[in-house]
Amino acid sequence: MLSISSTASLDEHLSRPDDAVLETLRRTPGDFLVAGAGGKMGSHVCLMLRRALDSIGRSSSAVFAVSRFSVPQTCQLMQQAGVITVPCDLLDRRSLESLPEARSVIFMAGQKFGTSGKPEQTWAVNTLLPALVAERFARSRMVVFSTGCVYPLTAVSGSGSAEEDPLLPPGEYAASCVGRERIIGYYSQMNQMPALMFRLCYSVELRYGVLSDIARRVFAGVPVDVQMGWVQVIWQRDAAARAIRSFDFVSCPPPALNVTGPRRLSVRWLAEQFGTRFGQQPLFSGEESATAWHWNAAKATELFGAPETSLDQMLDAVADWIRAGGESLGKPTHFEVQDGNY
Repeated sequence: MLSISSTASLDEHLSRPDDAVLETLRRTPGDFLVAGAGGKMGSHVCLMLRRALDSIGRSSSAVFAVSRFSVPQTCQLMQQAGVITVPCDLLDRRSLESLPEARSVIFMAGQKFGTSGKPEQTWAVNTLLPALVAERFARSRMVVFSTGCVYPLTAVSGSGSAEEDPLLPPGEYAASCVGRERIIGYYSQMNQMPALMFRLCYSVELRYGVLSDIARRVFAGVPVDVQMGWVQVIWQRDAAARAIRSFDFVSCPPPALNVTGPRRLSVRWLAEQFGTRFGQQPLFSGEESATAWHWNAAKATELFGAPETSLDQMLDAVADWIRAGGESLGKPTHFEVQDGNY
């Protein structure tokens, strides 16, 4: 059972390293830099790195959090824990050159929402920016956050997209994410920079994510759109731990890794599960499509084992949080979108 009653306890939980993270960092010398650390998950990755390094007696190893930091509270949270925050516009070459050196880089910068209105900005952030960072940190090792949206939608009766499948993305956002992977792959091979494509598929926590979106609609009596009838999710603490542990598997050329939960979940069923927890009947709109984004996570399970946090734990924790009036980040995932236009 996840016992989380406040934002502070949630931050503590999501950034708590497990023993496997500690073991990886014992094998990973030097300082760490997280590019794009001001996003929904970046602060917890930075905090987990800092806590893990302190735990294994490496307080002298720095963790640099690099971002424009549009949310001051995120910056303050990391500073209080000993993470070194570095304000930077990663598209500005002069600012980029001034960044500190780091042996290991986690690249998390990206843009998804607003693509349909400003596609040029999305392509700049998702392709030009990775090129600039790869040039700047050509002598580092890099775990690169990507997305399961680089694959096409597949039949829900199938086994899901695997890492070796062709990348045939729907829409400009997903196409730009393929561009990011290709750019990093180019610089990796040109500079012999070990890297890994971390294809994260629906990380969730109490304030954000597919489960929160569905639960809040059920709780408010708003219809749940079931056109995208199936999803897969992974708890954010488990995803952050896997990102750090991925330094054990970087290589050149970079491998790809689908990071998600092992179960394909019916959106209708998830809404009904929250309806049971809230004591009310969920409402629905639309009909389930024959296709969805569906991923095969067997490779990640082989490398990391099963995610620590179970689906029942996630459902119970999200329901309890919403019932108690817990905060939302106010950033819907738009998981129901099928044409790739965000």
